[in-house]
Amino acid sequence: MKRTILFILLPVVLAGLVSACDQGRKTEKTGSSVVKKYAKATLLEGTVSNDKGVVKTGTVEVSDENGRIIAHAAVDNGHYSVEVPVNTILPILLTFSSESGAEKLVAAVVHDSITKYEINPLTTAIAAAAKTMGGYTHANMIRAAESAAHVPDANKTTTGWRGDPTTQYGGWH
Repeated sequence: MKRTILFILLPVVLAGLVSACDQGRKTEKTGSSVVKKYAKATLLEGTVSNDKGVVKTGTVEVSDENGRIIAHAAVDNGHYSVEVPVNTILPILLTFSSESGAEKLVAAVVHDSITKYEINPLTTAIAAAAKTMGGYTHANMIRAAESAAHVPDANKTTTGWRGDPTTQYGGWH
């Protein structure tokens, strides 16, 4: 009988001790993410292409995540150049529209230090995948790019190539 009472009370006593120990710990607050924005007016440029090659004409619009248009530029022989105003908050989207309006391609911008962006079906797939992962963040863009592009499993390491460098890509280069 005494053993039965002991086995019943033991979990209650242990739970009380554990909760008493946890009361002295302070809960760690998660900080809000740092808002990135352009410190000065910045020129973004690049090329637009589709599965058939370079797209000669159309329009590139710069917008925020809510679809508010920030700037736009014409595509000239596959190239675009658009100025993003100072204090524009990232992420932003570069959306290409053909003159017929049938074709839409997207590239997501999450870094204020990168100024050259290709807009093509692959960047469109990466942006769409990142959005479904929770939004246009650096981590989501990396994960989306890894899943959209073929990278051999041997090269998916955080420290680079591991193994015999004479056998990677057919030998020394």
